[in-house]
Amino acid sequence: MWRKHTLAALRIINSTKFPFPLSDSLCFNLFYRNTSALHSSSSRFTERFGGSPFLSARTSFFPNPTILFGAKWIDILNFDHTRCFFCSESGSTEKLRRCWNCDAEGANTTPFLFCHTCRSVQPVDGSIDYFQIFGMERDYNVEVGELEREYKNWQRKLHPDLVHSKTQTEREYAAEQSARVIDAYRTLADPLTRAIYMMKLEGLIVDEEERITDLELLAEIMELREAVEEAEDAEALIQIQAQLQEKLQYWSNSFEDALRSKKYEDAHSSIRRMTYYKRANEEIIKKL
Repeated sequence: MWRKHTLAALRIINSTKFPFPLSDSLCFNLFYRNTSALHSSSSRFTERFGGSPFLSARTSFFPNPTILFGAKWIDILNFDHTRCFFCSESGSTEKLRRCWNCDAEGANTTPFLFCHTCRSVQPVDGSIDYFQIFGMERDYNVEVGELEREYKNWQRKLHPDLVHSKTQTEREYAAEQSARVIDAYRTLADPLTRAIYMMKLEGLIVDEEERITDLELLAEIMELREAVEEAEDAEALIQIQAQLQEKLQYWSNSFEDALRSKKYEDAHSSIRRMTYYKRANEEIIKKL
C-alpha cells in the first residue's frame, strides 16, 4: 500500500512538468532502493545528498529532498522538510539553517550572526535566546563582566563602519542584529529584567503593572516612600539606598532559588518585590 501511495504522489509531481520524466520503475528505484545497496553506498549518498538515509523495514527516504528536486517541486506536495520523506513516522525536527547569500547550511553557518563560508551578516534568528547570543548558559546568576565583554565584541563586529560597503540587505540585517544585541545586553545586565525574561522563557508572562494585594508589601512601600520624602540630605538618601540594595539582592537570590525549584508563584512574588524596590531606588537617584 505504501508503495502504491508513493508512486501516485510521484506521478502528481511528474504531471506538473517535473524537470525530468519519471516512470514508475524510476520512481521506485529512486526512493526505495534495497537496504544493502544503501548501506554499501552510504558515503556516496552522504556526499551527494547530505545526511544519511533513514532505513526501516518499510522505507528509506532522503532527509533533505529539496537538494534533489528543489523547493518548487517539493512544495507541490506540501512536504515538511524537517520530517521524514514519504514516511508516516516523525523524523528529525532540528531546524536547518541556510545562509541567505551563499546557501551554506548546517555546520557551515553560525546560528546567530555570520555565515562562516561567505562571512555575510545573517538575519535575526528568533529561536536564539539572549543567553545564546552571548554564548552563556541559561542561568540567572550571570557574570556581568563576561556579559559586557561579549556585548562589546558583538558591537565591534556590527559597527556601521564595517558594513557600510555591504549591500542594502546586509546593512539592514546588521542594524537588526545590533538592535537585538543591545536589547539582549540591557535585559540580562539588570537582575529584574533578567528575572522577567527568564520567566518568559518558561512560558510565563509577568505583568509589571500588576496591582499589589499583599498588605505587608503595601505597608512597606508606603513606609519607604515616607522615608525618602522626609530624608533631609544626600547622606540620608544614600543610607536608604543601601538598604534597598540589600533588599534587592535578597529577593534576587530568592527568585533564583524559586526558579531553580520551579516554584513559579514564589518566583513571581520575588519579582513583584524587586519591581517596587527598583522603582524606589530610581526615585532616590532622581533626588540625589
